Amino acid sequence: MKHLGKLLVALLAGMSFSTAIAQSESQPWAIKVGANAVDFFNERNAFEDFRVAKTENWNIIPSISELSVGRYIKHGLSGTLGGSLNRIDRVGSLNNDVDTTVRVEEVSYFSLEGMLSYDLRHAFNKQEGWFAPFVGLGGGYNWIDSDGEFSANLTLGIDFWITENFAISYDSTYKGYLGEYDDQGDVEFSGNLGVPVTGQGSHLQHSLGVKFAFGGADSDGDGIADNKDECPEVAGLKEFNGCPDSDSDGIKDSEDNCPNEAGSAENGGCPDSDGDGVLDKDDSCPQVPGLRNLSGCPDADGDGVTDNIDGCPNEAGPAANSGCPYADKDGDGVLDKDDNCPAVAGIKSNNGCPEVKVKVVSQEVQKKLNDYAKTILFDTGKSTIKAQSENVLRDITNILKEYPDARFTIEGHTDSVGSAASNERLSDSRAASVKNFLINGGISSSRLTSRGYGETSPISPNTTKAGRANNRRVEINLVK
Repeated sequence: MKHLGKLLVALLAGMSFSTAIAQSESQPWAIKVGANAVDFFNERNAFEDFRVAKTENWNIIPSISELSVGRYIKHGLSGTLGGSLNRIDRVGSLNNDVDTTVRVEEVSYFSLEGMLSYDLRHAFNKQEGWFAPFVGLGGGYNWIDSDGEFSANLTLGIDFWITENFAISYDSTYKGYLGEYDDQGDVEFSGNLGVPVTGQGSHLQHSLGVKFAFGGADSDGDGIADNKDECPEVAGLKEFNGCPDSDSDGIKDSEDNCPNEAGSAENGGCPDSDGDGVLDKDDSCPQVPGLRNLSGCPDADGDGVTDNIDGCPNEAGPAANSGCPYADKDGDGVLDKDDNCPAVAGIKSNNGCPEVKVKVVSQEVQKKLNDYAKTILFDTGKSTIKAQSENVLRDITNILKEYPDARFTIEGHTDSVGSAASNERLSDSRAASVKNFLINGGISSSRLTSRGYGETSPISPNTTKAGRANNRRVEINLVK
């Protein structure tokens, strides 16, 4: 350590410092190995003259001579156990107020000690940084040759953290002896001329070494301690504080909407392979640029049917016909789907079929039908048609058959005797009975409707017997 100052400056100049927390809850253990220098003085107490720079009096062996193990506790406090060895062959002396060095016969030096240290960064609420000064208080046992005594130790030191796990460490310790080697508490050395040399029992010890921090819990084995790992149960990356990026797109899984597919940050980590602005996860045609409103698929003919399901992708057509236009084979302007006669040109009003001359029901025929209908008789209070009315109904059936394109409504009416509700029900069932007779006689049901009006449409006063008889009737009318 003769040139310790120069060596320390050179090491610091070449460092690329980290912002590591260093020894902490995440890396609670630390091992230090290094070399030490012991400084004895024969006149003044070493604590009164803290002579760090007076290296001529330092006793050093050119090898690793110190080893310590530390454990972080909390709030910047750490506990350390260590030991050192050395050889004493010189003692500082004050001669006419001038420091000199006195050579003595070489003796061994060995110490074991414990220390409780405090990281001064915590005093300023700064737990990170490469510059980490500390102060320590502890005690030890020190042997000079075969004699040993206890000491109370005060340490000042600095750790220069180069990485999160590695530091250059320097400290100086004042060891105040608690016992006495002789009556004055001095240490007797044999001078190089055979003259005894007295040194103060209390002395300084300086140390320079390297420190390695380790031992934090890392449940997922990703190299990031659990207390700094935002995803301690899943192996991840340092740049994401221990969280994974499964698709390696630079977006951690917890913020990636598509964690298993590489994408861009502007798309929330999702890919858009065809660049149409529709993410692949929402794109039904992810390899072909398309329209957002059609789930990313193209529509060449603009008919709203995407090309991948369009039977006629270059001709606009309705979705109901797979995107193809409807045909009109007979060219009558009525599409085949609506054309009842698709092979024959017709008219729109007749559903695409040729115009049909409809036989017109004259007023005379209409009157004849109602005259016949008025004669239809029913069992009293019932809708059953009396047998003598069947011939009239057959005549009505024959008339209706002469007009196959005409549609008719059958209406039932009653007088006002009885309740309105019962009269309506009776008239409705009687109209239905006539309708059923005509259907059974060969008239299509599509041409006939029936309804009962009860007493709501009288044609004569209900105050006389004759009037009530007129009101009890069935009418068959042409639907216009």
